[in-house]
Amino acid sequence: MVDDELWALIEPLLPPWPERSPGPRPVSDRLCLQGILFVLYNDIAWQLLPLELGFGSGQTCWRRLGRWQKAGVFDRLHQVLLAELNAAGELDWSRACVDGSHIRAKKGGPDTGPSPVDRRKTGSKHHLICDGRGTPLKVITTAANVNDVTQTLALVDGIPPVAGRPGRPRRRPEALLGDKGYDSNAHRDELRHRRILPVISRKGSPNIKGIGKLRYVVEQTFALLHHFKRLAVRWERRTELHDAFVSLA
Repeated sequence: MVDDELWALIEPLLPPWPERSPGPRPVSDRLCLQGILFVLYNDIAWQLLPLELGFGSGQTCWRRLGRWQKAGVFDRLHQVLLAELNAAGELDWSRACVDGSHIRAKKGGPDTGPSPVDRRKTGSKHHLICDGRGTPLKVITTAANVNDVTQTLALVDGIPPVAGRPGRPRRRPEALLGDKGYDSNAHRDELRHRRILPVISRKGSPNIKGIGKLRYVVEQTFALLHHFKRLAVRWERRTELHDAFVSLA
């Protein structure tokens, strides 16, 4: 359910309906959002969304999800919530952590490919950057066979400007922690150029001492995101709809 506090943040971001739209009066946005959350939590097919819940049909909620994603609602909501956390001192900018996680893609579609960890079955990969406390800053969906290192700079540059404190909005952590999958001298140079200290283990060498105790937060964040069952397996052929679920989670 969407409580009043959360709805007060989301409602101003939603695109308005035309004053004279044809057809019956549309289901309210708040009810549709609750239907979308029900699907996100329980991973049921859209057509199986129970009508007795009062959230409208699965088709109605599916169309509303696409409409809101196209309007950029979830990206703006993410920025609003990050700004609130930043204002409360709940974001740790001293370091950020990156990692990737594979998921099965049952229906294929764009940004899917043979998974190297699942007998080459069709899959996707979530690439995630989070702050030192595990708060997600940016998630990118790619095919399952895309190497982690290729998304390093896209993740760093994709961090939205986070307001909430005096001065310019912040977009850069002080250091970036990564495992051996992110080992690249060229990317280290680019991170230093962005005034970010790379703390990345090198292939063929022991892991940097103590890095595991700092990087566990990104694995914990993946576990929390995939607690939303709709993200554990990708059912949406359209990447933008899958990304809408990721943003909402």
